[in-house]
Amino acid sequence: MNLPEPILIWGAGAIGGTLGAYFQRAGHPVVFVDSASEHVEAIRTRGLRITGPLAEFTVQAPAHTPETLQGRFHTVFLAVKAHHTPAALAQLEPHLEPRGFVVSAQNGLNEIEIAQAIGRERTLGCFVNFGADYLEPGTIHYGGRGAVVVGELDGQITPRLEALHRLLQEFDEGALLTTNIWGYLWGKMAYGAQLFATALTNASIAEAFAAPEHHRLFIELAREVLRVAAAQGIQPEAFNGFEPQAFAPDTPLEQAQQSLEAMAAHNRRSAKSHSGIWRDLAIRRRKTEVDAQLGPILRIGEGWGIPTPITRRLIEMIHEVEAGTRPLDWSNLSELEKELP
Repeated sequence: MNLPEPILIWGAGAIGGTLGAYFQRAGHPVVFVDSASEHVEAIRTRGLRITGPLAEFTVQAPAHTPETLQGRFHTVFLAVKAHHTPAALAQLEPHLEPRGFVVSAQNGLNEIEIAQAIGRERTLGCFVNFGADYLEPGTIHYGGRGAVVVGELDGQITPRLEALHRLLQEFDEGALLTTNIWGYLWGKMAYGAQLFATALTNASIAEAFAAPEHHRLFIELAREVLRVAAAQGIQPEAFNGFEPQAFAPDTPLEQAQQSLEAMAAHNRRSAKSHSGIWRDLAIRRRKTEVDAQLGPILRIGEGWGIPTPITRRLIEMIHEVEAGTRPLDWSNLSELEKELP
């Protein structure tokens, strides 16, 4: 099976822009959609430029705001911030072919919301952990490779999944096809919670993970999230130094510390030193994905009777930074550690 083209990239920022540029360069026609009119205009007039240590190239492709897009598409990559998912789906659905599908190239558990809105059979799961940043209109910085995984929500291997996997290999030859996409997504939930904690400081991701005085915080935060995953019968998957088994409650502390060191080493190899969360807080001065990304951990945990005090306080502290009442500082991690068991 070959995927009908062109491919629609809804959200042409760091993740969507990078994926779409590689697809276009590989000969798969792409149409970009983005709500930032200046970004759309730059792509239209100058093309979309990918810069950084891994590649330097520019592609020419059609670009639209949601209001100017016309037509229907079979394969759609949704790459907006998690909290923008409901609005994007409302705009996107009229442009989705009846037998088409949406791939969630996002952080969090957006596949649940997408499936509820357009149908489980029209939703595919995707896990991405490569490093990229939106620099300015028409320019994306691709800073470091990371895991790229795709899977059906029910774990089946289907012709469309195999075709999608081949497409993603045009971006990264190491892209994986999985029967356990929920395992990767919940692994990223734990890792993502740790990234939110690093964003309470001005330190790089690697610096924060490598700080031994805060290892217990990162370990207990991951354990909290993974307890919620385990209650649902989900087996988290490893990626880029993150070893979920290392954060199991009965695993020796040394193994968790080794995983943190491996995660720090992975991030040192990337030219993207800080998370997108930190950029939202420190550079772009806008709200983060914290409620959409970490909020489900609280809700699902409550449903299973699993306390999540560290995650809850982390969300509160991120909101305080967003509101301008809390500066970014190492001392924030010490304050968060008051929630440790």
